[in-house]
Amino acid sequence: MTDKVLSIGDAIRGFVPAGSLVFVGGFGQGVPFAAGREIIRQGITGLTLCRTGADILFDLLVAAGAADRIVVGWFGNPGVGISHICRKAIREGRLALTETSNFGLLLQLEAAALGVPFLPAHVLSEGDLGERADRKPVVCPFTGGTLSAVPALTPDVALVHALRADRHGNVQADGIMGDTLAGARAAKSVVVTVEEIVDDAVIRSEPERTILPAHRVSAVVHAPFGAWPSYVKGLYDRDDEHYVAFDRLSRDPSKVHAYLAAIRAGGGLPDPERRAELMDRAGVPAHVL
Repeated sequence: MTDKVLSIGDAIRGFVPAGSLVFVGGFGQGVPFAAGREIIRQGITGLTLCRTGADILFDLLVAAGAADRIVVGWFGNPGVGISHICRKAIREGRLALTETSNFGLLLQLEAAALGVPFLPAHVLSEGDLGERADRKPVVCPFTGGTLSAVPALTPDVALVHALRADRHGNVQADGIMGDTLAGARAAKSVVVTVEEIVDDAVIRSEPERTILPAHRVSAVVHAPFGAWPSYVKGLYDRDDEHYVAFDRLSRDPSKVHAYLAAIRAGGGLPDPERRAELMDRAGVPAHVL
């Protein structure tokens, strides 16, 4: 089997060209912040980001000028408040928003994964959001009833963060995945960052934990704490204090500029003491990572 391990620089350079439609995985946990920070460092622009529930990673990519369009069911700072950066960019005409429902976007990804142009559903059949979300009426050939045709959405690349993978791209994770698997199955290519790269035998010892098989994965990147400040189930806890601090700094353009400058200079990870604290919260000994 092919060895798919790349550096994060080579993976992003090879699979996330300017102008791509990028599915951003994660749902509370496993948000691919390491991949997002690398996009910022490489100065990639013109991206369209999609995901049912967008995290503050969307704010970072919009603030950095990497993304000029988002396709979402919801966007904000989860558990804290609204997205100051995305909302300001939309008001100023720097960011285009295609808004749908979480389930509506999930159906779009499922349609792409199935290889069909649309899926019929009852979602968004009332109100004005359906029209804005590009829904079309379709008549059921069996009942004669009218349904909403939800169009397929095919990302150029999916960014996924997970617990571990082998060098061939068999990926394992635990916990809530949200729309991550639908996005990965819908995308033309999949870049996975993982906390640990393990031997094939480790994957084979617990096959029920495999969420993506090697043939669906384009590149594997070793990125410890690559989901921070979100969490990875069974490894480290969510850094709630960081999300709260981000809410404050995201209101001040000068502080956002400084935050991005630190990322571009190679920063963007918590110090060792903070890592140990977050792992302790998750009940994991600090020496594991």
